[in-house]
Amino acid sequence: MNPSASDAPLLPVILGGDFGVYGIGRSFNEAFGCRCLCVANAPTEAITGSEFFDVRTIRAGIDDAGLLAELRAIAASHPDRSLVLMANHDLHSSFIARNAEALGHDYALPFPSLDVIERLTDKAAFDRACRERGIDTPGTVVVDFSGASDDSWRAPEIPFDFPVVAKAARGDAYDRLEFEGKRKIWFIEDADDLERLWDALRGAGFRDAFLVQELIPGDNTAMRSITAYVDSRGQVALIGSARVLLEDHAPTMIGNPVAMITEPFPELWEQATRLLVESGYRGFANFDVKIDPRDGRAVFFEVNPRIGRNNWYMTAAGANPMTVMVSDLVLGERVAPVQARDEALYSMVPDRLLMRYLRDDSLRERVRRLIRSGRRVDPLLNPVERNPRRAVIVLLQKLNHYRKFRRFYPEATDRSF
Repeated sequence: MNPSASDAPLLPVILGGDFGVYGIGRSFNEAFGCRCLCVANAPTEAITGSEFFDVRTIRAGIDDAGLLAELRAIAASHPDRSLVLMANHDLHSSFIARNAEALGHDYALPFPSLDVIERLTDKAAFDRACRERGIDTPGTVVVDFSGASDDSWRAPEIPFDFPVVAKAARGDAYDRLEFEGKRKIWFIEDADDLERLWDALRGAGFRDAFLVQELIPGDNTAMRSITAYVDSRGQVALIGSARVLLEDHAPTMIGNPVAMITEPFPELWEQATRLLVESGYRGFANFDVKIDPRDGRAVFFEVNPRIGRNNWYMTAAGANPMTVMVSDLVLGERVAPVQARDEALYSMVPDRLLMRYLRDDSLRERVRRLIRSGRRVDPLLNPVERNPRRAVIVLLQKLNHYRKFRRFYPEATDRSF
């Protein structure tokens, strides 16, 4: 990025069009009062109806060359702006890493290198990196589909008791795939279910790696989210976390939190920091961790090479990630480490629905206390927004969670599915 860019007004350019993109834009707007540019093929109404978002529409399924051309055109049309490129999807993170040299001339890029993505954010590689550092992960078997076109191909035996969890090793490889019944994460009850999954993946042309992992028990409240930013000097300049209360259970969204309480977890922070620093990581990272109720150990599932869909919980907890990142990459300042320690209830679902899934009395009372004290926040319910159509659609989306949970997760379980 041009060193003189620090003197120019800020323009965040954000790839994607979901609520996570809105959260990124909201943090920028709150920190700097700037407008943001969403680059997407079909952004949500929360963005198109926003007071501070502009939209540049791109075609669905655009390739690297096409997206690179779009971003270069944006840069050329804003020569007087400091440009920051953001995203919260694995496909976009990989695209930015592949094209970092070309993009870096015009944009600040708070993302890890392609080498680090391959060594750490591939879930199989992540498992190895954690074990080398004494960080607990689920028992894992890697199933290599590179030879699955051969009639003699067979998946390895699974040494865990059923049920088990299955998921792609790399999000970008799996996200491109389309087949009936596709899920983000698969909960497999028996060997026949697993064989049917292998057949579906082979038939859909999947030729990357899939993981089968032991199931860590516990409902959604056993999950933790950690968000960090590693600055250009290799220091973890920002870290924060949240206790998950409820996750989405729609097939393509399962595992994405919809309600959390922001809370510091210093022991988890230490493990995440050690892994990032020793791996040469740079930029934003988001970890999924589960506390095993059988022994209380923290089990690290993955690190995403991006800030994450629910990124605005960091701003709600008093540590706006964009302030730290801009100070580092745009202003070139050394940043004193920031920790998110304020408590807030971050929730995108109706309170009554959330309460239905909380089975721990102390947790229910904690949620009630936060609601009563006015510390319940929703990234989409922003007081600066004045568009009545947007307000109605956001409300309807919130109420739609009743239908979704009735269909996909009618009651809380000890297995989270």
